[in-house]
Amino acid sequence: MTDGRFSLKDHLFNPERVAYLGSLLEVGVPGFDKREFESEVVARLPDLELKQRIDMIADVLAAHLDDDFEVAADQIRASLPPPLDPTLSDNDFGDFILIPLGKYVEDRGGDHYDISMGLLREITMRVSMEGPVRRFIDDRPETTLLLFADWARDENYHVRRLVSESTRPRLPWARRIHLDLEAPLALLDVLYPDPTRYVTRSVANHLNDIAKERPEIVVETLRRWRDTGMQDPSELRWMTRHALRTLIKQGDSASLALLGYDDDPDIRTVLSVLTPTVRAARALEFTVTITALSGQRLLVDYIIDFATNKGASRSKVFKLRELSMTDGEVITLKKRHPLRPDATTYRLYPGTHRLTVVANGREIARDQFEVVFN
Repeated sequence: MTDGRFSLKDHLFNPERVAYLGSLLEVGVPGFDKREFESEVVARLPDLELKQRIDMIADVLAAHLDDDFEVAADQIRASLPPPLDPTLSDNDFGDFILIPLGKYVEDRGGDHYDISMGLLREITMRVSMEGPVRRFIDDRPETTLLLFADWARDENYHVRRLVSESTRPRLPWARRIHLDLEAPLALLDVLYPDPTRYVTRSVANHLNDIAKERPEIVVETLRRWRDTGMQDPSELRWMTRHALRTLIKQGDSASLALLGYDDDPDIRTVLSVLTPTVRAARALEFTVTITALSGQRLLVDYIIDFATNKGASRSKVFKLRELSMTDGEVITLKKRHPLRPDATTYRLYPGTHRLTVVANGREIARDQFEVVFN
């Protein structure tokens, strides 16, 4: 924790988690000096950011493993905790303190492709290895895609999910890979009927990445998947909405049509900002009254353009409601949106903020409000 605010880097990489990693390595590495390892790592944690901590721990780890990578790979494998529960239908990312193990493989296993990929497959059952594996995708794309064709059918859903996640063109917090956008589509064709949300979420996120460059590919792929009937319709509808979220925000007509929405909604709208001045740590409150001039389905979102300390603004989109309205129906939506000064996804500053309500990707109402800190 720093200044009373939540610190992700301290939550994920702290003395307690380092001690846990040390206890694992003590089991798998002959002669491992747990006390020295912990002392070296903990002493350097305070000065480093999150990704720097991963790199640092991997470097310290290298000094405590065998110099021969093949031997070191066996030592890491022997140190791994039991896999995450393979019977679940969804899961989180895994145990972050194990990520430096993958970073070690990424940095030092380039000349040992088969050993490295096999070890990353083992580690990803404990924590996702989509970042480290991208080095090997770039080094040997054709070989890796062939390997992934097998992994896409692996009995462990963490391995299956890795196939989609690691080949994403815009994977957050990861190096870019020089893989053609269409190269992984054959793998996604195998993965989209998966019974686990952890896998299908990754597939949808992968398509959303592609949509930012080649939207027509995404719409056609989703249409083709719908026609096969291989995925549960409700799950495929969720995947489709998640994959098209960027295009929906842009008002893309083909995407809206695929979801059954008209990109030119026939409605009247009245927006009322109930809190024109909002103190930090309190909430923006507003209502939007929608009158349907014909029967239609609506996907209603709202956008807040947050003021910044440089006089510009930063937009964030939030979901409001999905509606199915009859001709002449009137619905009033109410929203209370907390404005936290310690939020992890944005920084709150005083000043004029803009509120925009969007239906089916089209702006239907706009107003503004002031944020104050006193």
